[in-house]
Amino acid sequence: MQIEETTLRNLPLLAEREPESHKGTFGTALILGGSRGMTGAVTLAGMAALRGGAGLVRLAVADVCLDTVAGGEPSYMTTPLPCDRRGRIAFSAKAAILRAAAPATAVAVGPGLGRSLGLDALVAKLYTTLDQPVVIDADGLNALATRPEILSRPGGPRILTPHPGEFARLIGAERAPPLEERERLAIELAARCGVVVVLKSHRTLVTDGRLAARNTTGNAGMASGGSGDVLTGLIVSLLCQKLAPIDAARLGVFLHGLAGDLAAAQRGQEALVAGDLVSYLPQAFASVGKARHDRE
Repeated sequence: MQIEETTLRNLPLLAEREPESHKGTFGTALILGGSRGMTGAVTLAGMAALRGGAGLVRLAVADVCLDTVAGGEPSYMTTPLPCDRRGRIAFSAKAAILRAAAPATAVAVGPGLGRSLGLDALVAKLYTTLDQPVVIDADGLNALATRPEILSRPGGPRILTPHPGEFARLIGAERAPPLEERERLAIELAARCGVVVVLKSHRTLVTDGRLAARNTTGNAGMASGGSGDVLTGLIVSLLCQKLAPIDAARLGVFLHGLAGDLAAAQRGQEALVAGDLVSYLPQAFASVGKARHDRE
């Protein structure tokens, strides 16, 4: 399969907003994650979903960290979930999660989630039953890797966003294959399971098994904790605005990298942190919007 490059010339774009739009027009994002000691990940994802344009954003988190997460940003909502003794979301939270997911346009699973047998079972349940688009990252992917047989049984559209180590676990490899082979295997995984794979790297590959596109934005300054959580929140927000999964993934990856490039130009790669990506998303959207008008 030929891999194309995603640039401003062939980038999927959001439609312009109608003047009579309201918050319901742009969907509701539900982000499931957060645990004791890992509140930053889900907070960053929530902030990115807001900056990405979702009409409403709700973070469903372990109840022990609710106050910390709620204090991170006043513009999103929070839902407390039962947790285990180590401050991770418990399997008994399943019913509450399904209630929270019912009105959601799109769901993200993974930022700051943590690991447990209960979470492995919970992620598997959500993967196979939710009919909304779901973005899965971080420990959500690690949970899926324990049950590879369900990867081909998604309950609805799914976007998997692994870095090389997570991808190796998903395919049952001891270590990440070389880049060219990794991209080939990602395309095969997407085609076999009917999902979109966002294979993160210096030039992130986005594929649904029929189309494969390599991203052209981003820099080494983005190689820091929390960057992937920002991408997860951004992609789920684009899904809320009715982009197809492959288009939401391509646009999200491009905007994420462009925000990183804009931030690095002002602050340097060495000093870049994940929060800078959220801060520069407005400029990234503005740049893409200008390109849209130029194309028209």
